[in-house]
Amino acid sequence: MDTEEALRLLASVPLGRIVFTQRALPAVRPVNHLMDGGDILVRTHDDAALALLARVGGTDGVVVAYETDLIDVEARLGWSVVVTGFCRLVTDPEEAARYRAAIRPWTDRPLDQVVRIRPDLVTGIRQVAAD
Repeated sequence: MDTEEALRLLASVPLGRIVFTQRALPAVRPVNHLMDGGDILVRTHDDAALALLARVGGTDGVVVAYETDLIDVEARLGWSVVVTGFCRLVTDPEEAARYRAAIRPWTDRPLDQVVRIRPDLVTGIRQVAAD
C-alpha cells in the first residue's frame, strides 16, 4: 500500500506499539496515539525510557519504529503499518498541553510528557486469507 493509505489506516486505530533501543536492545511498549499533520503523538511519563532517550537525543531526537495493525483473526484479514522516524519531545508548553488534553491515556499513571514521531519510512501490508 502507499504511504498515504498506510498513514490513514494508522490514524484510524487508537493503539500501537513503539519500538526503541534500550541498553543496546530493542524495547517495545504498547501506547495509544494521535495523528496530527502527518506526525504521530504519544504521551509518556517523565521517567519512561522513551522520554529519557528523546530528551538525550535533543533536537535531533532518537530513531524509533511505530507499528499498528487491525487483524480479524476469524476472517484472517487485516493490515499492518510500520513507521520509522525520529522521536522528539514536544517542548512547547502550549502545544504539549493541547496534546495532553487530546490524548487520553489508557493507564492510571500520570503521563506528563508528549513525544512526536515524524515518519521518514512508512510501510504497510494487507493480510489476505489463504484458501
